[in-house]
Amino acid sequence: MNDFQQEILEGIPEKLPQAPVFDQQVSRAPKRKDILSEADKKLALRNALRYFKEEWHKELAQEFLEELKRYGRIYMYRFMPKSSIYARPIEEYPGKSLQAKSIMLMIQNNLDPAIAQHPYELITYGGNGAVFQNWAQYRLAMKYLSEMTDEQTLAMYSGHPMGLFPSGTNAPRVVATNGMMIPNYSKPDDWEKFNALGVTQYGQMTAGSYMYIGPQGIVHGTTITVLNAARMKRPNGDFNGLLFVTSGLGGMSGAQPKAAKIAGVVSITAEINPKAAHKRHEQGWVDELVEDLDLLLDKVEAARKAGANTSFAYLGNIVDLWQALADRNVTVDFGSDQTSLHNPCAGGYYPTGMSYEAANDMMANKPEDFKKEIYATLRKHASVVNHHTDNGTYFFDYGNAFLLEAGRAGADIFKDSKAKSGEFKYPSYVQDIMGPLCFDYGFGPFRWVCASGNAEDLDKTDQIAAEVLTQMLNEAPEEIKPQLQDNLHWVKEAKANKLVVGSQARILYADAEGRMRIAAAFNQAIAAGTIGPVVLGRDHHDVSGTDSPYRETSNIYDGSQFTADMAVQNFVGDSFRGATWISLHNGGGVGWGEVVNGGFGMLLDGSEEADKKLRNMLFWDVNNGIARRNWARNPNAMSTIERAMQKEKQLKVTQPNLVDDALLNDLKV
Repeated sequence: MNDFQQEILEGIPEKLPQAPVFDQQVSRAPKRKDILSEADKKLALRNALRYFKEEWHKELAQEFLEELKRYGRIYMYRFMPKSSIYARPIEEYPGKSLQAKSIMLMIQNNLDPAIAQHPYELITYGGNGAVFQNWAQYRLAMKYLSEMTDEQTLAMYSGHPMGLFPSGTNAPRVVATNGMMIPNYSKPDDWEKFNALGVTQYGQMTAGSYMYIGPQGIVHGTTITVLNAARMKRPNGDFNGLLFVTSGLGGMSGAQPKAAKIAGVVSITAEINPKAAHKRHEQGWVDELVEDLDLLLDKVEAARKAGANTSFAYLGNIVDLWQALADRNVTVDFGSDQTSLHNPCAGGYYPTGMSYEAANDMMANKPEDFKKEIYATLRKHASVVNHHTDNGTYFFDYGNAFLLEAGRAGADIFKDSKAKSGEFKYPSYVQDIMGPLCFDYGFGPFRWVCASGNAEDLDKTDQIAAEVLTQMLNEAPEEIKPQLQDNLHWVKEAKANKLVVGSQARILYADAEGRMRIAAAFNQAIAAGTIGPVVLGRDHHDVSGTDSPYRETSNIYDGSQFTADMAVQNFVGDSFRGATWISLHNGGGVGWGEVVNGGFGMLLDGSEEADKKLRNMLFWDVNNGIARRNWARNPNAMSTIERAMQKEKQLKVTQPNLVDDALLNDLKV
């Protein structure tokens, strides 16, 4: 048994470890604001110390108090593992359950420094999307997973492993919930307080559900979005010289320049954090990194004229970039924003007119002043975007709560400038693109990870997926052939675009039939010994997984976009239909208290049981959302659910009767 395996089996160590040495090149989470009272701080310490034996309490109490003062959180850095964290081949993980080993693999992939945004703070992406709250939780969870059998389930409460409970072979091995607050306690400051106390966390979407696969996870969806936004400007598909302007290179937003590159447009992505910008440049996800605005705009114009679809990163504030483009009268064809505005005052967005370091200092030490600066910047941001849209720019909200937070800041962002509520000037990309073209047809971010860690297995799965899509393209109705063609092109080109960071993973936008057929083909290949085990999953940003009125369900117009029945039903339904693990989160995407989202993971091991589970669970996981979208009267969902019922005779979905608009218009209400 090697040191890595022994460390997992040990869990909380018997001897107090030495303090770690930090790599100064690793991006660190910003200091969180001091929100706890004196009594609260003592409670936070009491909560932290309960993980450890009493003889350590005196030393650790002082140490954890220093962490709380310095960082605003207790991360328990001393208990960081000595072994490197990355997705090892599944057979290298100790344990009694192959399913549990697959979960350990995915947890480590989420915390791999090559993938995670702030790995020392266990934050995967989005500024605060955490896998665990502290390193004691990581150690305990990994130990439990190494000990569990296929007749036990690990209950995870916002990063805390509550324990192993008897269940059964058909039950999930892990049930994870993150941030599931009593409804009246989901304001941003509630997250700050209860997270600092060590009793809840923000799991984002795929961070707290162990299903993040690096920026590739959003590259495909971003590519679809950018392609269709470009088609709005040039329906003929000639995108030569089109310019896309956006911001954010940390975490999932780092996918933007790569997607623009694949789509064939010139792009500029602003990023205020030097480490995030340099990381993406070093990884090859952005072609050129430029700090000087004049030089940048010269380079952009040259690229457009030369027909080179170069991706540029601007190291600076997005508002300054938009303003410089306006001052130079540069035509921006389409634009968006993907800073972490779900958390604008805690590191997700930065004010203009001050350095990154000065902003972080104000954020921690003068939070009210910082909020004023953030709101002032949002008003400037909206104003300069309005200038560009008046000159022909197509601008869309990319699901990061830009419009929502700009509206709260008092920006000119509403259709009716006299009313600070109601419709925004600009659509969500789900309203214009992802909803009607993908979600209503059942297409969403299906993903898989080759648990062997073997790149050849990934090549084989790409080939299998391409063969399935080719067969489907020959059989499909005309209305979904464009989606299938885009996805077939994507999977054929995926390897050439060097999308793998961390685990040998792939993402593909597939509908219910596509997911089941691809997964079944994988399981057959595993049974034949052609490839090793495969972990299936998806982004929560999908057909059924998320209720989010400003993003995933923004194209639901019957009033139910503010309900969360779909996400909860999805989570529960996956649990008894065969998922290996399931998760349900408050927050994610557009913010704490704004979203409820759920996800799953499923191990394929080549067995007949896995084949039954994948067909049962994947069918539900997609059609649950289509049924809801059908009931909301979305035309494409209505036709899709009708086709599903024709193929599966046990499916019977309540369908809406449409009302003549003229009838209602004639009524005096």
